Amino acid sequence: MTDYTAFFQSRLDALKTEGRYRVFATLERIAGQYPKALYHAPDGSTREVTIWCSNDYLGMGQNPVVLQAMHEALDASGAGAGGTRNISGTTRYHVELEASVADLHNKEAALVFSSGYTANEGALGTLAKLLPDCVIFSDALNHASMIHGMKDSGAEKKIFRHNDLNHLEDLLKATDAKRPKIIAFESVYSMEGDIAPIAEIAALARRYGALTYLDEVHGVGLYGPRGGGVAEERGLMDQIDIIEGTFGKAYGVVGGYIAGKAAIVDAVRSFASTFIFTTSLPPAVLAGARASVEYLKTSSIERQRQRNNVRRFKQRLTNDGLSFLPGESHIVPLIVGEATCCKMLTDVLLSQYNIYVQPINYPTVPKGTERMRLTATAAHSIEDVERFSNILKELWDMNHLVRAVA
Repeated sequence: MTDYTAFFQSRLDALKTEGRYRVFATLERIAGQYPKALYHAPDGSTREVTIWCSNDYLGMGQNPVVLQAMHEALDASGAGAGGTRNISGTTRYHVELEASVADLHNKEAALVFSSGYTANEGALGTLAKLLPDCVIFSDALNHASMIHGMKDSGAEKKIFRHNDLNHLEDLLKATDAKRPKIIAFESVYSMEGDIAPIAEIAALARRYGALTYLDEVHGVGLYGPRGGGVAEERGLMDQIDIIEGTFGKAYGVVGGYIAGKAAIVDAVRSFASTFIFTTSLPPAVLAGARASVEYLKTSSIERQRQRNNVRRFKQRLTNDGLSFLPGESHIVPLIVGEATCCKMLTDVLLSQYNIYVQPINYPTVPKGTERMRLTATAAHSIEDVERFSNILKELWDMNHLVRAVA
């Protein structure tokens, strides 16, 4: 008979041997003091740390406007939504947030999901399934949620090399012109820190009769005069058919959405299992998300502060000779290149310097490209940036010294 416990333990042991076993740090964010947080260590002790890998890029999770909206909704409507969207779970907060998001992207309609993951999974899985004999053209580095949705659709998938326009066009040319097509890609690739050639992809979509599906989860709130994402910043929102975003990153709350033509959005609403069969988000979350979206439509202070911090951080790393992927975005992937070493480095940062960074290992990134994914937020001070840069330089120099002696 199978010893199930022994089997699963052996798989976990293998992960640990490879340096890929994920250890979750227990953190308690301190209201009003982000990016500071309390770290609850395994030995029971507690100390203050600075977070350098958060997706709360603008500190909106601590913004008084957002917190007030959440408090008011909680007091007015209670904790939960009470059901799925279809069965008693659609509140005025859902309707108002969807209207806010549709306006943000200048689209006819929007649909809110419980997360960005379920938005991608549900939208791509539904649209490609409904379109007869559909072909999806997927960037090689698309997020797992997009891949999951494509797989669920059962549609044929053709993968083009990351941001490679020539390869994408070759695949489009080789496909029957009569077949429905979807080109699925991201604006900001969170593990590479680079940005897609959105205008050129949209042009190819028009030439070959494809729908464009753009994941803007690492772009919304951060780019564009109203936070509409990279597509807004580049004046391209009208060339994108479906924009997918999240409230869990720059907007500082939780949840996901799609925006597009009313008929497309309604088709997803009517057929997507990830939307139909899940309990809807609670009023406080929706109110906080809407407050964040509306706030960032008019305030550029947070975006400018974050860009200044990112620029300064990248310049320090460049001057100090540290190897990071030089993408256009706000994300700084610092390459380590070995899983055990990457974990050891982040352990040292936490134990000796009270800096929290989570190591990024396979399968999130390919083996041999293990990295620290670093994010300078609007909430970091100049002193935070300088201190962390100095520490990284110290560790980098120490590593080279050790290698030289060995």
